[in-house]
Amino acid sequence: MSERAAPAGALDDVDAVTRAVLTASRLLVAVSARSLGEVEERVTLPQFRMLVVLATRGATKLVTLAELLQVAPSTAMRMVDRLIAAGLADRRLNPRNRRETLLRLTDEGRRTVEEVTARRRAEIATIVERLGPEQRAALVDALTAFTEAGGEPLAPAADDVGAHPLGWSADVPAVRDA
Repeated sequence: MSERAAPAGALDDVDAVTRAVLTASRLLVAVSARSLGEVEERVTLPQFRMLVVLATRGATKLVTLAELLQVAPSTAMRMVDRLIAAGLADRRLNPRNRRETLLRLTDEGRRTVEEVTARRRAEIATIVERLGPEQRAALVDALTAFTEAGGEPLAPAADDVGAHPLGWSADVPAVRDA
């Protein structure tokens, strides 16, 4: 694999770094979209994000879910209705407060999150394997600094994927158009 030389001044050029990150984000969004390929007729990327939040948080009130996803409660309700119709989520009365309804994943919803996550992780691993050891180390350093600057927590190790599938924390809102 050839290493690309940075143009003069690129190391301090915010625009050059921004372009590189945008290009990388297109690749990651494409990987995300492909990982949903087998379920795309039933689940959109925003709906999948909702499934991930439910997988990481467990049973959650609609208002809390909407806040975490940074969407209006009415938007969250429409997403939930579609996930329930697809058999991926359900509603239950809160046993501690029967006036509240909690949303949660079904077994099929949990399997969907696990399968999509495994496909995404495998495709990313294939891409990373194409890099040399020095490039991998540099990528880890750069991405760690980038995610720390953006306030995103570190994704789990491969053997700890169940903690936060895809590395998305339920406490840190995702970008809605990604």
